[in-house]
Amino acid sequence: MNIKDIMSTDTQLVSRDTSVAAAAESMSRAGVGFLLVGDDDQLRGTLTDRDIVLRVVANHKNPEHTTVGEILTDQLLYCRTDQPVEEVARNMSQQQVRRMPVLNADKRLVGVVSIGDIAQHLTADLAGEVLQGVTAEFAAA
Repeated sequence: MNIKDIMSTDTQLVSRDTSVAAAAESMSRAGVGFLLVGDDDQLRGTLTDRDIVLRVVANHKNPEHTTVGEILTDQLLYCRTDQPVEEVARNMSQQQVRRMPVLNADKRLVGVVSIGDIAQHLTADLAGEVLQGVTAEFAAA
């Protein structure tokens, strides 16, 4: 089974010029803690609720005057639609990420996959291994 078979095509994409306050409101409305940042279907980075807390709130920045582009994570970790689920699961575990953008062969954003989406399609042993890797960063904190 490949990622294209389980990914979500309902993605939340915001511009780098969006205020952090507006991005947080989008997260709240959608009930998510993760947004993709880009222009049209060109991925530029990601923004998490954790990014907002650590880079805005903890530094006493004004979320109305701080843009997403100032605080986004621009290290682009992504997977491809044709990658096997097990391969992506291991990569997510190694990178300690819970969500990953999905790009097509033309490197255009087509969806997002979460560890929850993937775990349903793994053996119990592999699911346990992957979840342990993904949650390792939180245990250390």
